[in-house]
Amino acid sequence: MIRSVGSHPQSTKVRQLKVEESPRDIEVSRRARDVILKEAEAIRELAARIDSDFLRAIDLILKSDGKVVVSGIGKSGIIGKKIAATLTSTGTPAFFLHSAEGVHGDLGVVARDDVVLVVSNSGETEELLRLLPVFKRLGVPVIALCGNRSSSLARHADVCIDTGVAEEACPHGLVPTASTAAALAMGDALAISLLHERGFEPEDFAQLHPGGSLGRAPLLRVRDLMLVGDAVPITPAGASLGETISEMTAKRGITSVVDRRGALVGVITDGDLRRLLERKKDIFSLRARDVMTKQPKTIAPDELAARAARLMENHGITALIVTDGKRAPCGIIHLHDIMKARVV
Repeated sequence: MIRSVGSHPQSTKVRQLKVEESPRDIEVSRRARDVILKEAEAIRELAARIDSDFLRAIDLILKSDGKVVVSGIGKSGIIGKKIAATLTSTGTPAFFLHSAEGVHGDLGVVARDDVVLVVSNSGETEELLRLLPVFKRLGVPVIALCGNRSSSLARHADVCIDTGVAEEACPHGLVPTASTAAALAMGDALAISLLHERGFEPEDFAQLHPGGSLGRAPLLRVRDLMLVGDAVPITPAGASLGETISEMTAKRGITSVVDRRGALVGVITDGDLRRLLERKKDIFSLRARDVMTKQPKTIAPDELAARAARLMENHGITALIVTDGKRAPCGIIHLHDIMKARVV
């Protein structure tokens, strides 16, 4: 039950609502947290299993001239579909083959240059085991993500990566929960490791995601969105505070501060002025150099716009001065323009 709490008429802060939990609410919350913690623990334990088998799997895929054929059935099959999609979008061509459909005629899509990645917690799924002799005849290497290293699948696979879990998050141990989370995480580990090995860059990612923000964001550079020329706020370090404020007012509430050579030495924002007024009443005798924030965050024109957004978010700012090789301001990029371009 939520009890409404009135706010002070002169306060603009939103006060936190007081929540009274019933015994049932407490128990539901406990169970939900228990599921998340068990799955998190299952994934955490996988880190110790990045071993020679994992490295062999990476090498098999890198040496292949074909595709990665991901196969599974049931919940493992659903996880397999996601792994195949992640591989494909990160530079490793892959597709999903449902194990049951493979048994009934779809094995024709598997070529000799391919690599098979099989997902199974038990390692004893009948449909999967019936596919193994065919893969062997084709000479196609089989990588298993398997929760049972003593299973038939683990014994007959060329490489077996252990994704076993101590227990499922299901209280009856029946519903695949922690085991599917572990298999998915290991699939991601494979995909991202392959991404790095292939030197897969944001531009490559964008080519595979031409629609929407996934396609736009990796391609946009700071130079594509920054303001240039007269729109760049620049104030000499010796300028009066009145001159500084005029420049800031005309150019979105921020200005760079430069020395006699034109090199950036600081930045002044509306926030700097407000904090100054809190400390000092007579501020108009000051110069820009007295007010500026020294060593401000900057970015280069060729950097990704997405990185500019991350810098702003990490440091709680809304604009970055863009500098050239001589550290002279050559542009300014605002968070508003990055959002308008749907980079974030």
